[in-house]
Order: sequence, then C-alpha cells, then structure tokens
Amino acid sequence: MKVRLGMIGGGQGAFIGGVHRMAAALDGLYELVAGAFSSDAEKSKATGVLLGLAPERVYNSYIELIEQEKQRPAHERVQVISIVTPNHLHFEPAKLALENGFHVILDKPMTFSLAEAKQLQQVAASSGGLFCLTHTYTGYPMVKEAKQLVAAGTLGTIRKVYVEYPQGWLSSFEEGTDNKQAAWRTDPARSGVAGAMGDIGTHAFNLLEYVSGLQVIKLCADINIVVPGRQLDDDGAVLLKLSNGASAVLMASQIAAGEENNVRIRVYGEKGGLEWQQADANTLLVKWLNKPTEIRRTGAGYVSSFAQHNTRTPAGHPEGYLEAFANLYRNFALTLQARLTGQTAPAEAADYPSIEEGVRGMAFIESVIASGKSEQKWTDFTN
Repeated sequence: MKVRLGMIGGGQGAFIGGVHRMAAALDGLYELVAGAFSSDAEKSKATGVLLGLAPERVYNSYIELIEQEKQRPAHERVQVISIVTPNHLHFEPAKLALENGFHVILDKPMTFSLAEAKQLQQVAASSGGLFCLTHTYTGYPMVKEAKQLVAAGTLGTIRKVYVEYPQGWLSSFEEGTDNKQAAWRTDPARSGVAGAMGDIGTHAFNLLEYVSGLQVIKLCADINIVVPGRQLDDDGAVLLKLSNGASAVLMASQIAAGEENNVRIRVYGEKGGLEWQQADANTLLVKWLNKPTEIRRTGAGYVSSFAQHNTRTPAGHPEGYLEAFANLYRNFALTLQARLTGQTAPAEAADYPSIEEGVRGMAFIESVIASGKSEQKWTDFTN
C-alpha cells in the first residue's frame, strides 16, 4: 500500500518542491493526496489543480492542512508530511505535524536556529514519529559504498578528510534582481545566521560525518562576505578536528565563478584513501599506498549491499541527483511500512538522515559563524 503524502510549500515556481515530488514519485511508494503549497491561497489552489488533487484537500495554510487531515478516517488521512518551505518556516509546521501524529520529511537545514532544532528533537522523541532530513548527497550509491568501506576498516584509521562544495551562482548581487532563490537564501530574516555555510556548508559537513563515521569536536572558521551589499556569508573555509584525533578541511563557496554543484569528498586513512565527486557520481576512487588505484562503479556486482540497495539501473546507466533524492524518500517509506506491519526495516533501508543529523547541522552553522567572528583560534563544537 502506498504511503499517503501531504506537502507544505512547493507551489508553482518553487524549485525544491518539484524535486521532492519527483523523488517521492520515482519508486511508486507514495501518493500525494493533500497540500498547502503556498501562503497565497490562490497559488496553493492552482498548484493543487496542476497536481490533480481533490480541491477539498488543497489547503490555505499548514495549520488547516494538519487540522483537517487529522479529522479524516485513518485509512485516507495523510501519513507523512513533506515540508519544503524556506528555513524560517521549517520549525512550526514540523513541530505541529509531529505533535498531531504525522511523520515528517523536512528539507535542510532543519530549522532557523539550534535552539529550535533541539526543541524539535524533543518533540520528535516524545511523539514517536519518524523523521527524515533531506541531505541529498548521502543518497548516492557510491557515497554509501564509501561509508561502508570506511566503516569496515578498509582504509585503516582515518587521518585526514577534505570536503568541498563550490558554487558560482551568487558571484554577483543576484538578490538585487528578481531571483527569488537568491532573495531568501541571502536574507537573514528567512535564512538565519548563515548564507553559504547554511545553504551548502551543511551539506559538506553532513557528508564529512556520514562517510567518515566521525564527529567534529572543534573547528576554526574563516567566513567571508565577498559581494558588496550582501548580508550573509557567501564564502568560507573551516579547519576541523574529528573525534578520533584526525583533522579535516571544509570549503563552501557561492562566489566560485564558473562552478556549478560539484560536491567532493576525499578521505585518507593509514592504508589508503577514497575520492567521490558529484560530477562523476557513479565513480568512487579507492587509492592505495602501494598498489594501483581502484575505480568502483555504481551497479557493479562487487559493491556493498548498501550501494546495491540504492541503485536502480544496470552498470553504465547514470544515476544522479533525482535518484539520490529519491533514495531518501524510498528508504523512509520502507522504514515506515515495516513499522506499520510490525516488522523491522533492513539496515540498508533505515539508512537515511534523521533528526540527530539535523541538530548537528544547526550546531555546525552556529559554531562556524561564531568562530568566524571570534579572535579565538579554535571553537568547541557542541550541540
């Protein structure tokens, strides 16, 4: 039986809402049955018409959606609510949804502040609801493979990690045009205390901790506003100390002219290293100290069960951003369906970003900005 999905945000013209809907639809595990797609009631209704939803299940606000859906018979009411609004509109809808018995899929970063993230964590724990945070890049098969190699000790003790996320789309003052994405992502009232570090730095941070299996314990940040007139950071670099004593370097920039979205991670242990980048997402390089580099490929028979579980097509057929995004939705659906039938989801399906990653992401944002403003060299990472 399909999981009944409701959506908050993601109206006409919203980039990420369409991505979420495509991801949910890819494996046929969800049915979108309701939504409050915009604070503009007419825009929300128009989106509902385009999506073929019943008019009475297209709501004027997230409060109305949650209140009305809760009153519906159990066999038809929404089970999962996907929240795809700007950062400052994450906390209240997610909190209300969890408190009223709905499971939640939430776009990153989790909340507007670390304080909100901690509160939401408490609400989720008391509600018993399932929660997924859409850190897309952990959904790639070869990222799963990288994590499994590290966890198995194949590289030995991890010593060094480099992770970077360069973009160039904010190299000029885009928020001064009619670019809605630039407008809210560079606005402290809607984005929070960070710009680039909140928008893409959190992805790099999450990828670092996910693949390495280690946690950041200290950091030292250089945060910059390069474009004149901009209110939030558009460039930065961070030195990090990890929980096993290893060191790491993180770079996130939205003023790297000519760059698109080539997220890249390199992890080095005492026996060898690995490298993955989104520009060649089907490939994982495994580098050895005293023998040739291995090229591991998505869809090959030698990859781990985690990589196989998150692969849909035979080797040589590219699996990209939408498929990685869809893996989060599919794994969440499989976990929920297992719970509803009194079973336990396999480890491969239960592998998706949860609320703990969300709290650490918000702690990263606030720690990085605090470090960037401080004269002190190192800042303790606490969450």
